[in-house]
Amino acid sequence: MHEIQTAGILDFRAIERFFQRVLPDDLDRLAFLLAAFTLAGIVVTVMVQTTAVYTWFERRVLGRFQARLGPNRWGPFGMLQPIADLIKLMFKEDMVPKIADRWAFNLAPIVLVVPTLLVVAVIPFGEDSFLGALNIGILFVLGVTSVNTIAIFMAGWGSGNKYAMLGAMRGVAMLVSYEVPMALGVTGVLILSGSLAMFDIVEMQNVPFLLVQPLGFLVFIAAASAEMSRTPFDQIEAESELGSGYNTEYSSIKFGMLFLGEYMAPLITAMIVTTLFLSGTRGFAPIPGQVWFIGKTFMVVFALLWVRATWPRLRVDQIMGFAWKGLFGMGLVNVFLIAVEVAVLQDDTGKVSTNALWLMAAINWVVAIIAVVVIANVLGQRKLEPPTPVASPLANMYAEAD
Repeated sequence: MHEIQTAGILDFRAIERFFQRVLPDDLDRLAFLLAAFTLAGIVVTVMVQTTAVYTWFERRVLGRFQARLGPNRWGPFGMLQPIADLIKLMFKEDMVPKIADRWAFNLAPIVLVVPTLLVVAVIPFGEDSFLGALNIGILFVLGVTSVNTIAIFMAGWGSGNKYAMLGAMRGVAMLVSYEVPMALGVTGVLILSGSLAMFDIVEMQNVPFLLVQPLGFLVFIAAASAEMSRTPFDQIEAESELGSGYNTEYSSIKFGMLFLGEYMAPLITAMIVTTLFLSGTRGFAPIPGQVWFIGKTFMVVFALLWVRATWPRLRVDQIMGFAWKGLFGMGLVNVFLIAVEVAVLQDDTGKVSTNALWLMAAINWVVAIIAVVVIANVLGQRKLEPPTPVASPLANMYAEAD
């Protein structure tokens, strides 16, 4: 298999060396700063443009899933629709409620978007990809993504709107609850790799961790979907109950930034899943590692989109119950199972061989199937019968008068 390839345009050291050759010898600090700002500009530009393309892709695919066309007016196949939407948002009036907390209201979109972009810093696109080798990369990801909870609450509180506030409260309760099973899903990866660095996690995947611990993958991807507020966990934007939820009062470019963060989240989540469970940039020769990474990320994005297009929205009680009664238990089972297997199968140096990983995969798939069947029967409601409809006494209250 391919080892991790050089980062190409995201190679921080190469950019720094370029500025060191251009600048005088005594300005190494300035070269470092210029390289950092250049790389940050590249990442932000690429992520924003990729997110714009993804909005078009998602709307077209959802249209096909639901037997309709999707955007098809602006440009060939509607590909210029993101640009049309951006121009429309820029020229719309930026309205702020009179009773709004202006600081919280205006800062919420920024607080939502910035952490999403920061996560890209620790994704290992290559050996020298900026902070890809950060020794606590996974803790950085978990810590930074939890800021989204604050952003959603700021948006709801700052709006001064009861529907926005209810949506924000639902969001905070859901996000805080699902951070626990998400951490449990990551714990199994940390036990197998023996490192908190994203780069080391990729190097240790002689067998993709998706195959080694499928239960941990299911827990993580379900919790990540809830963290993104994607279907079937999109109760914080339940239009039948709360209008648009926490972003009800937003308009113009602020509304656009909120949706930029929301549509960027599946891309970032797919990158994290690719790194933790799909061996990142590792693949087979002669295809470069970055091509493998992009291909795996696209598959995860499409799988998330497929779930959104087909699954119905859950109720609030079902969402919370699934976190604490389902994912939490499966996450604990996966952590203890992986810990026991590593303790038994590791060699004298503390490493787990490839053959041992395949043996763990065979055991863990059986356990995962059993766990899913048990949870489905415990939490399922197949035996419930719909109640018999009863006419309201108010329905014919004026019948006698006629």
